[in-house]
Formats: sequence, structure tokens, C-alpha cells
Amino acid sequence: MDAPESLMLKFLQKFDNRPFLLKINNKEHLIGTGEPVFKVKFKRPLSISELTKSTSLALGEAYMRGDIEIEGDLYNALDNFLNQREKFSTNTGLLKKLIFTSTSKKNQQQEVSSHYDIGNDFYKLWLDETMSYSCGYFKTKNDTLYDAQVNKVDYTLKKLYLKEGMTLLDIGCGWGYLLITAAKKYKIKGVGITLSKEQYQEFKTRISKEHLEDYLTVELMDYRDLPSYNKKFDRIVSIGMLEHVGRKNYTEFIKSAKKILVSGGIFLLHYISALKEFDGDPWIKKYIFPGGVIPSLREIITLFSEYDFHILDVENLRNHYTKTLLCWNKNFHNNIDKISKMFDKEFIRMWEMYLCSCAAIFHNGVVGLHQILVTNGINNTLPMTRWY
Repeated sequence: MDAPESLMLKFLQKFDNRPFLLKINNKEHLIGTGEPVFKVKFKRPLSISELTKSTSLALGEAYMRGDIEIEGDLYNALDNFLNQREKFSTNTGLLKKLIFTSTSKKNQQQEVSSHYDIGNDFYKLWLDETMSYSCGYFKTKNDTLYDAQVNKVDYTLKKLYLKEGMTLLDIGCGWGYLLITAAKKYKIKGVGITLSKEQYQEFKTRISKEHLEDYLTVELMDYRDLPSYNKKFDRIVSIGMLEHVGRKNYTEFIKSAKKILVSGGIFLLHYISALKEFDGDPWIKKYIFPGGVIPSLREIITLFSEYDFHILDVENLRNHYTKTLLCWNKNFHNNIDKISKMFDKEFIRMWEMYLCSCAAIFHNGVVGLHQILVTNGINNTLPMTRWY
């Protein structure tokens, strides 16, 4: 056994929570004890320096290049491997520029664009008809992805306790399905803001098609500009946007919401959460969500209390996101021929790694998905029980 292969095997020996079979140079090596739960083939040994610099980057990039092949189901392999995420090595000193990016408006707009402006035609191939790019809500085991996204929006709007004529702001509105549903069902006046030009254009088109111009507006706007927007809102919702704010800006985000929400108004914040604060995964930051940071539940709860937001409810929808991601992955593969005409093999392997690894980290509780329902100050007019 040559030195690079020996060093790689020695490094990987610690990932022994669940046994797996590693194949390299026509030799098989059992990591852990017992019957292997998945098999992985290395076409060449990985550099020990790269593995110790960032295990995530080294393994992720090797898979993208095709230097790693999984025998069988990729999700199953990752689900059995990523339950030991704490054993990964990350040299934050060497990766400082990747992990700690600027939280300026200009840079964050570019980071958002790098992911969400890939192309609406691409997202339409594997999202459902609502174009919802966030966790669904599966009320029954037979719910389709479309059912789950409709359920999620309906459930979220019920939590907001909307009445006809109210004003609703959606911070990070995506392609607009939530606001369109709210306008149709509750006759509210809504504003959606996004930094994605593709989402902005698609939402504008949808508003026109649905003849909702008197009810809805979409703006290309940073949340930090909301206080100067000169509007107040009865309700605020933000789904899957806080992860792009950055830890340095959480206070600014909460303060911006505070300034534009009426006294007693309801704010529902829906975001991917973590048990403890961490700076993010290097591979995800480099290839999927530049600048992305997952907030802990406790730090957001603390900030809400600092600005007189009163907690009504906190709910974890973690398992719903696992199923959502697996549905997206299935749709992605069902449309692989069309996607192959848009992107190269490395992109496709990157995207399937993204979808399957995220499903695995939700399933293993590495991250959760929380909805926090709060009021701006005291509101004694709401029902005393969970009305939704």
C-alpha cells in the first residue's frame, strides 16, 4: 500500500459509527465492524492535507469529479455517514475567505444571485407546480410534494391569523406562491421582496396572470432597506431567507422587521436551524450557498426577546424537510435528460450531492427546521389556544 492510500485509510478509520466498505486499487477495506451498510469506490486516494483542511470539501469535490463512486443509493450512503459530522476536520484559518464572507448588501446580492438565478427553467424541472423552494408539510403519508407545499402555505397563513384588508410582507418571497394564495384566500394586500432577478420577474408575471395587481407588489429589495420603504405591515412572514443574512446581521434583520410591523402584529419566521452556533459547511458554502449560515434556535429566540417580540409558538418541521428533499431529488433524476442539456456532469453530481446530503443531515438531526411565531409587543386579542 502506497503512502497516500495508507494515510487516507488511516484518516477514514475514525468514521466507524456505521460500517462501510471502501474500495481502492482493487482492494476492499472495511471501516468499522459488522456488515457494511454502504460501499464506496475511490478511483484514486485523496490527499491527507485536503482531508484535514476540509473533509467536506475533499470528499464533496472528489464526488463531483467522479473520483468517488457510490455503489447503490447515494442518500443511503450519506445518511449512514453524515451522522458523524462532528468528526470532520475544518481548518478555518486556511478557509477564512470561504467561510467568513462579506455581509455587505452588494456581496450578499451576488451570493443570492449565484444560487437562485441559475434559471427558472431549471427550478421548474424539479420543484412542484407552486415553485416552492422550502420545506413542505406532509399531513399524510400519501401526500405528494405538491400537496405538501400547498399544506405548508395553508398552515403558515393560518398561523398568521389573517383578516381581509390586512397588509402582509414576505421577506424573501421566492416565486410568490404564498402571497398569491394569501391574496386569493384572505383578500390581503401583500408585498414580496427578493434579491433574485429571476424570482422577481417570474413573480411579476404570476401577479399579472392571476390579475392580482390591486393586491400584490414585488420588489427587488434588501431587507435592510425596509425601514425606508415607508410602509407598515400587519403581518410579516419570512421563509428560508434568514440563512442568507449572516450572523453579524441577525440584529439588523430583527430590528428592520420591528420598525415596519405594527404594534401587536404577528411575525412568522421559518428557517433552517441548528442546536448550536457554527460557521457553516465549507463545501456547501463554496458550491451551493455562498455566505450561508444556519442560525441556532437559541440565538434567534434571544434576539426576539431583546426587541420585545413575544413568543407564541415554536415548531420543528425537521422530518418534513427530509421528505421534501428526497422528493426534489426524485424529480431531479426523473428530469436528468433535460437537465443534462443545461449543465455538465460535474454540476449534476454537485446538485445530487447537495440534495442527498441535505436530506441526510436533516434525517440525522444535524440541523432542524423551525417556525417561530411572535408578536411585536403584547397582543391580547388573539385566541388563547392554537387556532391553527
